[in-house]
Amino acid sequence: MHAQGWGGGPFAREFARAWAGGRGRGRGGDSGPPIDRGEVAGWFAGRLPDGWFTGPAEITLDRDEITVVGTLAEPDAGEGDAAAARAGRVSRFREETREERMAIADAAQERYGRSVAWGAACGDVREVFTNASVPVMTRLRQPERLVLDTLVDAGVARSRSEALVWAVRLVGRHAEDWLGELRQAMSSVEEVRARGPENG
Repeated sequence: MHAQGWGGGPFAREFARAWAGGRGRGRGGDSGPPIDRGEVAGWFAGRLPDGWFTGPAEITLDRDEITVVGTLAEPDAGEGDAAAARAGRVSRFREETREERMAIADAAQERYGRSVAWGAACGDVREVFTNASVPVMTRLRQPERLVLDTLVDAGVARSRSEALVWAVRLVGRHAEDWLGELRQAMSSVEEVRARGPENG
């Protein structure tokens, strides 16, 4: 199944209805308030040492965490295995920058109210070091519970919680393009809302 197949299908329409009805906004709980991605990216661009990455870091954020992944320069493996050389470079970056990364993460957490996860990519090797595992509470009606129970009974997952994680990952994998468009649209709405008369 290709990502574009989700664009006008029943899944996309149901998600759009949920969002319009307010059920998909997820503003409650203890997570941090919405923040501007451009501001976060700019702050990290100013804080990260110039020699760490070959270009701007990739910034991914949600209401709980900011993930920073940078691309490292390719090593010259010579006659050695290229994949092993790339993995070694990622590992070296993780070890040599740990103290400085922790200091930047502490400053970012104080500024944005979110934890920071780090990662690095080198060629086709990509590793995220410290992603947080955040519990998400939800209520499901019987049809949704039956989906999870089917995955458990079939041995795909060991529990409803694991089945829910599996389902979310599946959606993310097959609807990546559509979800990207949805995030961009929501970002535009947030920008318009921020320019409203009560914020002027």
